[in-house]
Amino acid sequence: MKSYCIFHKNDILLRKESEGTYCLPCDSRIEKVLPPSADAMTVEQPEPGRQYITYPTIVHDLPGEDYTWCDLRESYYKLSAAEYKTAGKCKELTYWNDNNRYCSRCGSKMEFSSDISKKCTCCGREIWPLLATAIIVLVHKEDEVLLVHARNFRRDFYGCVAGFVETGETLEEAVRREVMEETGIAIKNIRYFSSQPWPYPCGLMIGFHADYDGGEIKLQYEELEFGNWFGKDNLPNLPEKLSIARQLIDHWLCER
Repeated sequence: MKSYCIFHKNDILLRKESEGTYCLPCDSRIEKVLPPSADAMTVEQPEPGRQYITYPTIVHDLPGEDYTWCDLRESYYKLSAAEYKTAGKCKELTYWNDNNRYCSRCGSKMEFSSDISKKCTCCGREIWPLLATAIIVLVHKEDEVLLVHARNFRRDFYGCVAGFVETGETLEEAVRREVMEETGIAIKNIRYFSSQPWPYPCGLMIGFHADYDGGEIKLQYEELEFGNWFGKDNLPNLPEKLSIARQLIDHWLCER
């Protein structure tokens, strides 16, 4: 079975079904309205016989009344969990393809050597998609947790301390460093929670819980605007359900 992940900038094409739900389109007739470009890729999924054709398009026309464009983040609330995850993977691959057209060593053209690798047509250098690995941590202090508002947040919600893992660092070292750098406090009892692909544009978020171990909050104002301890009865606006930050907070709330 062949389905399509077609992107127009940050939007993905969805098909609305008769019962009001949404899915990724599987009608090959959409290729007449939104023809595949030279950037089209085939993405195999674990389901037997399931393929996804993914490519960006400059055309914003709709193949029919039962189709719509939807922001990729918003598609989380419309697609099944499996299709949303597939859409994110396809978006990451189209981003990687677009940013690796030429060899960084010799400047020659890169061509696909497999579904997820490219090879330089001149020097033979091979590349694969890279992930930007980041940690995110919910810090506990008795019946409260540390929530922060970062300067790059688009809305007024509070989330968890987060940051990218540096070269030569373990995940636990990154958790301790980011909390200390951004808030000035020490933590202990770091424990893994879960991980989440974050295709905005190509991240992997790794979530942790940790306990407070000393110090006063001193925010790194280059990164954070606000931050404080919050209990379940005075929570600020929280992140969207699609984020691992919200999953960490909801997990804590369920244990109260």
